[in-house]
Amino acid sequence: DCSGIDFTHVTGISSTDSAFVALKQDLGHGVCWGASSWGGQCSGIDFSHTAEIYGTGGSAFVAFKKDLGQGVCWGESFWGGGDCSGIDFGHVTGIYNTARAFLALKQDLGQGVCWGSSSSGGHCSGIDFRHVTEIYGTGSAFVAVKQDLGQGVCWGDSSSGGDCS
Repeated sequence: DCSGIDFTHVTGISSTDSAFVALKQDLGHGVCWGASSWGGQCSGIDFSHTAEIYGTGGSAFVAFKKDLGQGVCWGESFWGGGDCSGIDFGHVTGIYNTARAFLALKQDLGQGVCWGSSSSGGHCSGIDFRHVTEIYGTGSAFVAVKQDLGQGVCWGDSSSGGDCS
């Protein structure tokens, strides 16, 4: 029940399978509700400077502070929530998700950083992100499309599209 939530000044709402977050960007405030361990508890999160909030299909959120080159994660740590302070969000041009993992793309640098469940796309070291024009995610896999080259790179669960060889 969200009847007690004040939606005044809400600039965006994101979700996981079992939780919501409403961002009040101008106020630097967020309101979460739903399953607390799946992202529905965010009382200690600093939402100031947050440009966007992304949720996995599963149970994690990331608040992207693009101007500061920072991200704040919460929810189920195995699926991308928890502490993401070790991730460099500088030069990130977009954040993408599967149900259990995130990808922060640094398109201009040809780099990507993945976290969350490694079997669901949360491990992408060694992937060449140069010339990537588009990213798509299933529940457990990513594909990075290099349209100008007519190529795609896939990773994650092979039975969910993580193998496009």
